[in-house]
Amino acid sequence: MTTSEQLTTGERAELVQTLRRHRGFLRQTTDGLTDEQAATRSTVSELCLGGLVKHVTTVEQRWMRFAVDGAEGMDAEPIDWVGQFRMAEGETLAGLLAEFDRVAAETDALLTTLDLDSAHRLPDRPWFEPGASWTVRRVVLHLIAETAQHAGHADIIRESIDGAKTMG
Repeated sequence: MTTSEQLTTGERAELVQTLRRHRGFLRQTTDGLTDEQAATRSTVSELCLGGLVKHVTTVEQRWMRFAVDGAEGMDAEPIDWVGQFRMAEGETLAGLLAEFDRVAAETDALLTTLDLDSAHRLPDRPWFEPGASWTVRRVVLHLIAETAQHAGHADIIRESIDGAKTMG
């Protein structure tokens, strides 16, 4: 079976298609924005559209490292827990979207080869059950939920910037 065939049928295809759909909703919230608008905190929240794209990119990359190499892969690079939600000096929306697309393509490629039933023990964090493991399938479901949740946040932020909505 070719890579494209693996992504056109069955459970794997449905997972990837669903993740792509929610990535698309998130990406759509940034259509036509300037860097200044993408960095704008338009609600009482600390969130901005560029920061959400940056965060979702980081989360997807880290979870796919977990899917491949377990907790060590996820923790291979330090994370800026605050800065990942903001556009830093010199960052552009175009640059953040390019990285978002690059990570998405890497994830899609990995999902053609990874065993969805393969599991790794979760890293030691206060928000994870001690000793619990997640399968690659569960990681993908988590990425879908994470991306969908932040696409909803992004829709509210975008509407408060200029009235544009991704849905409705």
